[in-house]
Amino acid sequence: MEMDMRARNKVLRLYAEKYPTKESVYEDLINLQSRLNLPKGAEHFMSDLHGEYSSFYHILNNCSGVIKEKVEYVFGARMSDEEKANFCTLIYYPREKIAQMHEERLDTPEWYRRNLGRLLELSKLMSFKYPVSRVHEFIPKRYASIIIELMNTRPEADNAQFVYHKRMLQSIVEINGGADFIEAFTVLVKRLAVSRLHIVGDFFDRGNRPDAILNVLMDYHNLDIQWGNHDVLWMGAAMGSEPCIAAVVRNSLRYSNTDVLERGYGISLRPLSLFAAHIYPDANPLKASERAMLMLMFKLEGALIRRNPDFKMDSRLLLDNIDYASSRMTLNGKTYELENAYFPTIDDPKDPYEVTNEERAIMDDLVRSFTESETLQKHVEFLFKKGAAYTRCNGNLLFHGCVPMNEDGSFRKIVFDGTEYSGRSYLDYVDRRARRAWAYRDQSDIDFMYFLWCGRLSPLSGREFKTFERAILDDESTWKEPSDPYYKLIDDPKICEKILAEFDLPRNRGHIINGHVPVKVKKGESPVKADGKAIIIDGGFAKAYHKKTGISGYTLISNSRGFRLLEHQKVADVREALRENHDIESVSKQVDLQVYRSTVADTDEGQKIQEQITDLYNLLLAYQNGILTPKE
Repeated sequence: MEMDMRARNKVLRLYAEKYPTKESVYEDLINLQSRLNLPKGAEHFMSDLHGEYSSFYHILNNCSGVIKEKVEYVFGARMSDEEKANFCTLIYYPREKIAQMHEERLDTPEWYRRNLGRLLELSKLMSFKYPVSRVHEFIPKRYASIIIELMNTRPEADNAQFVYHKRMLQSIVEINGGADFIEAFTVLVKRLAVSRLHIVGDFFDRGNRPDAILNVLMDYHNLDIQWGNHDVLWMGAAMGSEPCIAAVVRNSLRYSNTDVLERGYGISLRPLSLFAAHIYPDANPLKASERAMLMLMFKLEGALIRRNPDFKMDSRLLLDNIDYASSRMTLNGKTYELENAYFPTIDDPKDPYEVTNEERAIMDDLVRSFTESETLQKHVEFLFKKGAAYTRCNGNLLFHGCVPMNEDGSFRKIVFDGTEYSGRSYLDYVDRRARRAWAYRDQSDIDFMYFLWCGRLSPLSGREFKTFERAILDDESTWKEPSDPYYKLIDDPKICEKILAEFDLPRNRGHIINGHVPVKVKKGESPVKADGKAIIIDGGFAKAYHKKTGISGYTLISNSRGFRLLEHQKVADVREALRENHDIESVSKQVDLQVYRSTVADTDEGQKIQEQITDLYNLLLAYQNGILTPKE
């Protein structure tokens, strides 16, 4: 008891250094108590971006319709539909829209004054959810003093204020500052629209500009990331994992998006293409390179599986199942004829996993390129800084793939280095080991990144890849990829409640938010599972998935009134948005409508604020009771 009292007094004395006077305690107590009653800020959830920069950038700027809704709410019948569309486009793409208006000679002083006034009015309304200090943080610093002054004017209340307000806007335009201030206001509006962004995995593969997406997000004001299996593949490649590098290069060749390697990260594929042209002279150069890298990937993968028995991936050791003399392959007791039985890089059929000298030279060159790419290293460092295997936020559980389970709904027990993990302890282990790989570069930990990419027991994947069968065999019955029972069990509300409880989250109002598995809308699948307990937001961002899903992706908005799911039918690109003022064609669905309005007190931030309030009250009591003496 005495020790507890001494410890508490020590904490109070430390707190007193920050708040040396009673007045400083009063100030923060009043501010913090008041902040708890503000409405909860909007959270924006996106997943499975897969390098589709154009779609991502428009949805990020649009905030999944939040800005459009605010414009409608503020201006309603005061602006025509065409004016509102023009105004929204200006908010989304200020530089491009201003350049267009200038080219058409429509950027008159009146146009600047009118739009500055509208942006100011919109910003004022949207700022009411935030304390003044937070709003100040959102304003670009170069323009902060003027914008703060404008936001504190009340032209509707007093003629002097009206004249003052009008003159400030005129002065901005007269000194040719209109374009700069419009852009600054649009930054403020977007930051006010979304208080936190969640990216639920998979920046890479299929689309060709994941690097551009990451460049944008590195400057975003508040976000978190849940690693996807495509992400950890690139993260492993950046650490020098040879199987990860082979898989990254093969995927880029398969989806014809080598620009991300060559232009985005400065990684040349010329040695590979020359080698492939030599060994597959009759093939298309791109296909030849893909085939050469695919065979090298199988060899490197085989060596990795053999040195890591804990990965339980022996079923993927298939090169030695081929009878190279008869061009046949045995799989699960059945023999298949091989359509393409030409394997020029297999020197010794008795040891098909041996890497040739030419392959070794290519791989050594690629390892140097991946590990020395400054941009790639910077992006992977960002993924570790902002990312995790899972995130708990405001009562919700976010992860990309699955929590491995058994058919009966129990958490699957998985063993690494003699230690058993399951449920939350397993995802914690995955997070720790991935970070250990980045920090210390031990070979077994770097190998673990490849396991996370495609291992059947990986929570970021949760299915057994059939890359070999899809590439070698024509029989599509061999292509089916067994997946973790989680993906079926997630339809059961009790299973969702069990998972939420495992992660110390409320069963009755928490949600599981996933990506990873494209929702086939045109086949009648729903992204909302288990009576709204689970929401799958991979609707096919990547163009490669559009035929399968029938839509252009899902995003999710959580605000003070609940969850709203956006099903995007068509996403405008920048040129279309500017030319036609087209926006996202989306269907909005309320997933969880609350009868009450959530406040900051209901959030994780609110819990931290409440703890701070308790400490401040204890300090105030210490001042009032003479335990500590405040400064005058």
